[in-house]
Amino acid sequence: MSKMDNLRAMREARYEQAVARAATTTRTPATAVTSTTTRAKTPAKAEPKAEVEPAPTAEPEAALCGHRAISGRTCTREAGHAAKSHRYA
Repeated sequence: MSKMDNLRAMREARYEQAVARAATTTRTPATAVTSTTTRAKTPAKAEPKAEVEPAPTAEPEAALCGHRAISGRTCTREAGHAAKSHRYA
């Protein structure tokens, strides 16, 4: 028996096992459908969110450049910086 004959025999044996396994399954399509459709899908009730005021700061935040790199990082230098390169964080 060649290697290909052995492979073919193993494949046929696995196919026969799969057919036998499928034949012993007693699940009906009606039970499979009812189990998923009878569940009531109720949306979770969200609590109303209270408005949160930012804490007052003594010094207003300096505006940043905001240039975005390909990786998604943003430049942390001040807006309108004279440097040619950006500093990403």
